[in-house]
Formats: sequence, C-alpha cells, structure tokens
Amino acid sequence: MCALHTATREYGAELQQMTTGPTSLTLRAVDAWVLWIIAAVVLAVAEVLTLTFVLAMIAGGCAAGAIAAAVGANATGQWIVFGVVDVVLLASVLPLARRHLRQPSELRSGAARLVGSRAMSLTAITTAEGGRVKLEGNEWSARPYADGTEIPAGQWVEVVKIDGATALVQPTVATTS
Repeated sequence: MCALHTATREYGAELQQMTTGPTSLTLRAVDAWVLWIIAAVVLAVAEVLTLTFVLAMIAGGCAAGAIAAAVGANATGQWIVFGVVDVVLLASVLPLARRHLRQPSELRSGAARLVGSRAMSLTAITTAEGGRVKLEGNEWSARPYADGTEIPAGQWVEVVKIDGATALVQPTVATTS
C-alpha cells in the first residue's frame, strides 16, 4: 500500500506540473465542445428516426455551440450562439422543409397524376368485361369504379383510381375542351 501511495504522489506531481505550464490544455473548453458535438449527434440520430425537421435544426444549433466552445467562448457565449442559430434555422429552414413535404397534386408523378383526369371511353365498359379508354393520348384498360355500372362507348369518364395498368373510372358530364 505504501509503495502505491508514494507512486501516486510522484505521478500526481508530474501530472500537475504538465497541466499548469504555458502549453497546458484548457480542459473546460475541450469538454464543452465535445458535449456540444455529442448533443448534436444524438439529436441528428433522433431526427433520422422521427423526421420532424425540428431536431435537425436544434442539432445545427448544437454544432454552432461546439464551434463557439472550440474557439474559446465562455458558457454564456456558447448558449447565445446556440440560441441564435436555433432561432434562425427554425424560422428560415423549417418552413421551407415543411413546404417541400406537402407536395401539391399538380406535382404528382407516374400513375398517381392520372387520378382525377378525364378520359374518353373507346368501348363499352362493364364490371364483367372491362373496356378501353383514351387517357392523355394513350389507350388504357378500364373498368367501372362502382360494381354493376355500365358505361357506353364515346362517353367521358373520370379516373377515380389506378389499379396496376387498369383505370377505375366513373361517368362524368362532358365539357368542351
């Protein structure tokens, strides 16, 4: 026990000498920026799991706090940088991100964009046999959306749903195009 105590005192004196010299590291600044980075990473991972965009903005504020800590700002300065960056990100980036999430119907693509379109029935369309429609210049197989409905050839129809390569349609009133 005595030898361990003596060794600890000797190494402790050397360690104190190493950390008090002119080239010593400021452990508080290192610890602060590391904590900010850890918080940013945790929030970024949580954002990936939740997709709220709010956590990503807060993670950005944490990253700014880490930069402030790394350049030597005190705790108050770090929190001010964090708060300002959060407010700026939440006020500017978040509305843009949410706007892109809500895709208007005009921007739908593929078969989804055909829902709501008008088409002309080329043949009689019945539940049992189906039929054909001309939809945006292309010929599609079709069947009535409601069972038991019969749609004669030459009538305007509205596409209610696309089921594979078949348009489910219902009769509409013809309008001039």
